[in-house]
Amino acid sequence: MGRLKVSLLTGRTVNQGKWKELGKFSREYMESVAVCQMDPQDMKELGLKEGRNVRVTTRFGYIVVKAEKSKRGPHPGTVFIPYGPWANIVVNPETDGTGMPSLKGIEATVEPTEEPVMSLEEILTRHYGNERLRGERRDA
Repeated sequence: MGRLKVSLLTGRTVNQGKWKELGKFSREYMESVAVCQMDPQDMKELGLKEGRNVRVTTRFGYIVVKAEKSKRGPHPGTVFIPYGPWANIVVNPETDGTGMPSLKGIEATVEPTEEPVMSLEEILTRHYGNERLRGERRDA
């Protein structure tokens, strides 16, 4: 299996906003943002079919998401992940005093993987420890 160097863009989508209303722990929200939209030619080069898991790696971290054929383009060498917890793992957390991280043009690699897509609970546990999730009330 190959690995492809790409430029990662992140941004808003209609579905990301729509399903967020159900809550970020909902299956629908996860299915709308834990995706990597790719140029069909890039998918072909990697031997990917839509819905296959891919590992997106940047110097800030990595995340496993589902590959999705981009309906825009052609744009070989460029991938898109909707804003959300999955994208946050692979973007620069530093804001250089602006309060806004860099969310576009991030050097990345994409490769097929058998690793599973983590749920939001798993992401939070992996990155922030075993604290209670979903805003559960802590007993004193």
